Amino acid sequence: MPRVGLLGTGPWARRTHAPALTAHTGSEFAGVWGRRPEAAAELARQYGVKVYEDPDELFAECDAVAFALPPDVQAPLAVRAAAAGCHLLLDKPVATDVTRARAVADAAARHQVASIVFLTLRFARPTAGWVEEQAARDGWFTANAYWLGALFPPDGAPNEYADSPWRKQKGGLWDVGPHALSVLIPVLGDVVRVSATRGPSDVVQLTLRHTSGAASTATLGLGAPTAAAGVGLELRGAAGVFSLPDWSDVPGAYGRALDALLTSARTGVPDARDAAFGARLTEILAEAEAGLGEEGPGEASRAQG
Repeated sequence: MPRVGLLGTGPWARRTHAPALTAHTGSEFAGVWGRRPEAAAELARQYGVKVYEDPDELFAECDAVAFALPPDVQAPLAVRAAAAGCHLLLDKPVATDVTRARAVADAAARHQVASIVFLTLRFARPTAGWVEEQAARDGWFTANAYWLGALFPPDGAPNEYADSPWRKQKGGLWDVGPHALSVLIPVLGDVVRVSATRGPSDVVQLTLRHTSGAASTATLGLGAPTAAAGVGLELRGAAGVFSLPDWSDVPGAYGRALDALLTSARTGVPDARDAAFGARLTEILAEAEAGLGEEGPGEASRAQG
């Protein structure tokens, strides 16, 4: 069976990645590398797998690599993994820098390895099927999304996932923005215009125009009051009003992302949720970030190739 190595030892690696890799019946969880050797050793001991002291050694012994690392640590390691012939199960965002994100997509294409970006709503049930159903409809008019987390609430203590320097620095735009875009784009089309406005705490509100002609908004943040936190997305069009259903079972969704990666690797057919799509998300978010504080929308740059 394909051997899958894990890079990263943080809360997501412990609660989602490692359990899902262990439970997956179509692959073998081969081992762990982390920037903190003691944490990597503990995670490897817990799951009875090998601990790697060097990521390149893991790449040499694995067929695929699952990433649970900060985005701008992930990106250069993903390029190295692709060069070693490993398929890539990436976390979102692929990178917070456009050049690095494109480098990952280019490396995957150049070395002919499969890639998937784990965007929860695109793999969880029932949201993944719901997105496909809405993408098959025409006549969309507008959409409104919000993803407001309470990782850094003004009225309570931060949770375990808040112990993340990159999230503190980049905020909800970069952490949960990929989730909102991962639903809006397949339904309404690629983004051709984007503007961004700051709100309280780290809140950013995006206004988007899509290739279909539809307009959408997305309100994103990690510093909401506990009682104000929540996730939702509503689509409005000629067929009516449709709301994103609730979802659960994130480790199960991660297993389905690995299924998609292995299918793409076996067939040679790129998945729509691959590193190129991840690079496109980075382009849009980077343009939104650059426009914060500026008047008027900008033209969203087009992905190359």
